[in-house]
Amino acid sequence: MSEKEAVRARAPRAKITAPAVIEMKRRGEPIVVVTAYDHPTAVIADEAGVEILLVGDSVGTVLLGYESTLPVTMEDILHHTRAVARAKPAALVVADMPFMSYQVSVEQAVLNAGRLVQEGGADAIKLEGGDRVAPAVRRIVEIGIPVMGHLGLTPQSVLAFGGYKVQARGEADQERLAREARLLEECGCFALVLEGIPARLGQTVTRGLRVPTIGIGAGVQCDGQVLVSHDLLGLFLGRQPKFVRRYAELADGMREAYARFVADVKARRFPGDAESY
Repeated sequence: MSEKEAVRARAPRAKITAPAVIEMKRRGEPIVVVTAYDHPTAVIADEAGVEILLVGDSVGTVLLGYESTLPVTMEDILHHTRAVARAKPAALVVADMPFMSYQVSVEQAVLNAGRLVQEGGADAIKLEGGDRVAPAVRRIVEIGIPVMGHLGLTPQSVLAFGGYKVQARGEADQERLAREARLLEECGCFALVLEGIPARLGQTVTRGLRVPTIGIGAGVQCDGQVLVSHDLLGLFLGRQPKFVRRYAELADGMREAYARFVADVKARRFPGDAESY
């Protein structure tokens, strides 16, 4: 049986929940996360066995043409979350809270988290930061919405960081990140994304938590790994980060297909008898 046939022959999976993700860490089972911004990607990734679909604010740089994630709005994330949720995936659907949707007040954070679940169909939300977001995390969890945290290179803080740079290289910064990870766990986060930090720190933080870590440029010892789908598929045309591994080169195939279509239309080879009524 080919790999493609094996994927299609898989038995339907039970819906993955936040507690199920925590249980995966307890069993020592690596967790697979990819971004999804549309219905077809959600269907295909879910069929392939991905456990978490992240509707990331990376939609801004990947699909919407922005230079950073900062211009992404709640309406943007709601639009794309709805598309992913309509696929009714077994995978857990996690929606990113965009810049300025949770930083003003705890009340604002709770209302917008509720919108992502109630209007968007998300199973959980993700937000960036440690100490400063702890009260919001605690309250969102209290009302029954699972929260995924995000530490290290947090893209919404790119202006403060002075660019997309590896974080927590110094001892003091590493101690702070480890402390904030424990704080987010205490506040009720069911998982934490660790981005752009030394691999040894990723391992230390992972070992110190009961909840799973999801690494992106944080080393192989994290409990799971996430990549932007367009990066791993070879569809994103920007600068490729060091932590990306490409599993396909779909941009080349798309370019060739468009070029062949152009040539067939110009030569009046399309449509032919088979495509005509």
